Amino acid sequence: MSPIAMGGPALFIGTDETYVALLRPELDPADPGLRLAAEQAGVTPEEFAGPGNVWALMLDADGEGDGFELPGARDIEADDFAEQLQRAVAEGEPFAAEAGNFLRLAARPAGDTWQLTAHVTPPEGHDGAPRTLELGPLPTAELLADLEEFRRSLA
Repeated sequence: MSPIAMGGPALFIGTDETYVALLRPELDPADPGLRLAAEQAGVTPEEFAGPGNVWALMLDADGEGDGFELPGARDIEADDFAEQLQRAVAEGEPFAAEAGNFLRLAARPAGDTWQLTAHVTPPEGHDGAPRTLELGPLPTAELLADLEEFRRSLA
């Protein structure tokens, strides 16, 4: 099957092996891979693509991935979370930041990097158990650039 191109705002925090990602996927009904998948599923491409307004949290720790939708989450809340992180990293002191009741990041500076710990609590109705993931060390400049890029994608 052809890969399906995904757009939309996405904030990945961590490494290739261990990360959390806050994203709002947007799928293009004209994408050939999506059209093929929709046909195989017996639905229209528009139905398969969905509305593109549902936030999700994805996580992976050494190949043990999980994720869940965040119904009711809004762009303004994602931007507030990113702004909270941006401000705290710029101040250079240990901090904790929360995104709703599903994600809490604890962070501490370590030279020119940050050591982040994510505490993920799946919403009611999701089978997954709460997880703690060590996400760092992450270079400060890259973390700030990623946060700025994410906030611009929401504007």
